[in-house]
Amino acid sequence: MSQVLEEQFATNVYYDRTFDCDAAKILPGEYYFTYKDMLIVTVLGSCVAACIRDRVTGIGGMNHFMLPYGGNDADGPLSASMRYGTYAMEVLINELLKAGARRENLEAKVFGGGNVLQGFIAINVGERNAQFVREYLRAENIRVLAEDLNDVHPRKVYFFPRTGKVLVKKLKRLNNNTLVNREQDYASKLQSNTVGGAVELF
Repeated sequence: MSQVLEEQFATNVYYDRTFDCDAAKILPGEYYFTYKDMLIVTVLGSCVAACIRDRVTGIGGMNHFMLPYGGNDADGPLSASMRYGTYAMEVLINELLKAGARRENLEAKVFGGGNVLQGFIAINVGERNAQFVREYLRAENIRVLAEDLNDVHPRKVYFFPRTGKVLVKKLKRLNNNTLVNREQDYASKLQSNTVGGAVELF
């Protein structure tokens, strides 16, 4: 029986001295949402992150995901790959709605999809992630206020859900291989796992 891969609620919460506030760091396959005045941060290579918030209440969150590369993409939008991306988006949106956000107030800013993983260039994984997140939000009628997608650089993204402010730092040079290794490990897990978990729709 294959292990089920599910989105994980980020547990790395710390105090950020630079911004003088509580912060949550999310890794590939994680998400975080809050109604507090705090920061959510992640580093993206070919993965994408959607920063989604209720513009009235300030309840907001961020996910960090990658579409696994499947040979069955010819099956159209309901391929296993697309189902995974849809699941990652629905988990965050449904958690926001359960926390009190209203669907009609949701707005998004999306980032990532850089062409940074060697060996993944042939399948344009970053490009596919970027295209998926745009199409998903359009289909859900969630307005995208800003985006910084594709390119060849990793990005560090700082999201302040209460205000909707996002700071993006392009990482022109990586000091080590942590980001690339983390995304390659995540991609390998996606290949060998199935998407699971029931998703409630609101």
